[in-house]
Amino acid sequence: MMHFASEKLIQTKYMLHVRIKLGDKETAMSVIEMLTKRGKRVDDFLLKMLKIGASSELYEMVKHQIASGGKRVRPAMTMLCCEAVGGSDEAAIPAAAGIELIHNYSLIFDDVIDRSDLRRGLPTLRAVYGDVMAFLAGMHYREAIFEAARRSVKPRRIEKLFSWTIRKIIEGERLDVLYEQGGRDSEYIKKMRFKHISEDDYRRMIEAKTAVLFEAACKAGGMVGDGKAPEIHGLSRYGWNCGVAFQMKDDILDIVGETEQLGKPTGKDIEEHKLGNIVVLNSLEELSQPERDKVLQTLMSQGISDSAMSDIMKLILSTKAVGRAYEKTKFLVQRAKMSLDVLPPSEAKRTLLSLADFIIRRPF
Repeated sequence: MMHFASEKLIQTKYMLHVRIKLGDKETAMSVIEMLTKRGKRVDDFLLKMLKIGASSELYEMVKHQIASGGKRVRPAMTMLCCEAVGGSDEAAIPAAAGIELIHNYSLIFDDVIDRSDLRRGLPTLRAVYGDVMAFLAGMHYREAIFEAARRSVKPRRIEKLFSWTIRKIIEGERLDVLYEQGGRDSEYIKKMRFKHISEDDYRRMIEAKTAVLFEAACKAGGMVGDGKAPEIHGLSRYGWNCGVAFQMKDDILDIVGETEQLGKPTGKDIEEHKLGNIVVLNSLEELSQPERDKVLQTLMSQGISDSAMSDIMKLILSTKAVGRAYEKTKFLVQRAKMSLDVLPPSEAKRTLLSLADFIIRRPF
């Protein structure tokens, strides 16, 4: 699928709405370097967890998800939050690895549910091994997650946190599917599908599907670092707001990002009939009734052609939806940064502040 031909138009519109200062590029690079460095440290441990009890053939399959890359934002948050309350980032590695395993566990099933063949610029696990093997790989990840929890500082509290987080992610995924306007034939989905989605509904979905894991990452770091109750609460609020902002930025990038940088096609949410995208929801508030009907009818159609995709994108970009969404992410990040006021000054705290800015300024 071409995903609309007006790539330059989209990028131009995006830059009109979202201008990034030159200095931010340097900050982004330093944050990426930090994520890469910490990601390498956590990867060794999580691969060790995946290897336990796996045959060589199974291990080759389950490590595909990790080997395909990722920014490692969440485990980096766990390690930084541990340091920020006076703990050692070394002590945070098992919990951080568990957080990254939860993330990739959810992505494996997300790709099966969305029938996705590409993620991070590479074939998904299901694309390489099929849906059945992807489900089995996901089951193996579940065991690895709790093995990492058992090896963490304060294992019982981390296990409880991980269990609660996974349950919330499942509910978020359920809502995400029910917010789709077409493309699935299940009687349950047809019966339960949301015909109208408010911004409150949208927030409920992304808070469960995305924000809860960011919150858990930061809370786990505070817990294993033996932080005080107000510090752990502040870190949890930081993670929660960063997580909501992260998902909103993902929604923005789905509409105006570049395929080469994203590692997956732009316009994917529309192709998958998703109404749960903040940019799409914002645009519907501005469009005329005939234009709104056109967008909704396209999302409800069985298949979406390149020309229909292009038409919908032009309608969305004729509004201020991208700019409005970006302003919301900026507000959330400011709230996240204010949550860190309970922490004493430290290099870890400064990095967390920079990481919050990176979340909404990232190009991928």
